[in-house]
Amino acid sequence: MCNHKFRIGEVKILEDKNKLSNPQKTIEVIQKYNFNFKKSFGQNFLIDSHVTDKIIRAAEIGKDDNVLEIGPGIGTLTQYLAEAAGRVVAVEIDEKLIPVLEETLSGYDNVKVINEDILKCDIDSIFGGKPFKVVANLPYYITTPIIMGLLEGKSHFDSITVMIQKEVADRMKAGPGTKDYGALSLAVQYYAEPYLAANVPPNCFIPRPAVGSAVIRLKRLEEPRVAVKDEKLLFGLIRAAFMERRKTLLNAVKNYREMDISKEKVEEALVKMGIDTRIRGEALTLEQFAKLSDMLSV
Repeated sequence: MCNHKFRIGEVKILEDKNKLSNPQKTIEVIQKYNFNFKKSFGQNFLIDSHVTDKIIRAAEIGKDDNVLEIGPGIGTLTQYLAEAAGRVVAVEIDEKLIPVLEETLSGYDNVKVINEDILKCDIDSIFGGKPFKVVANLPYYITTPIIMGLLEGKSHFDSITVMIQKEVADRMKAGPGTKDYGALSLAVQYYAEPYLAANVPPNCFIPRPAVGSAVIRLKRLEEPRVAVKDEKLLFGLIRAAFMERRKTLLNAVKNYREMDISKEKVEEALVKMGIDTRIRGEALTLEQFAKLSDMLSV
């Protein structure tokens, strides 16, 4: 997969000539519009149909689905989404890509492009409150704000299937006691069920990113994975535990200025739970964090 060898003017064609997943077609569009990649927008265009197919399959897109695409770029993934879904709304922040998208998506009457910042959009109004699926090749620099904004919001989405930095995908699905386990793991798993669908090497993009990518699907849970009395307290504990992850949970909480809970109270709760008071936060499960939070909320 992704065994492309290309330079501007010298391209080994391995894809469908009529699709933007063909490197030559992508280069033609870039040259036609004299497009310059913006590092500030984290623009890396996908050039492999095997990967787009994996994304569509992982997202389980069907003709009855509404799809929100974030950051369509020149429309590579959008073309495949339009063929698989009932309706696609693509939100693109870069106004210079709008005329490009008007051309590359001109053959699809079920696609609407919106020139906005996704972080400032009223997402639910896009589909009039109807359920939808989120699919995207996300810029690395803004992955977490976008995903957490969706998970913590009230939008009626069913799942999020995104291409992101592999390191971040590994953190989202990590379990207790592993090096990747942290606050992001717990936050994502509180709201959703993560599934790693594919690893994607850098040479599947123009320009090539410096690191590997991965496709991950986050299937939204009907209810949060654990029930807690005080959600704010739960995530305060989690943040405290991983701000200084090499310290014991007791010392991490003591040093966390945003949390007004004494070390003694945390110690007492851990003893009642039958947990070693020398434990680090990285060893606790989400369920244990929830139980500890409830005990501390009394």
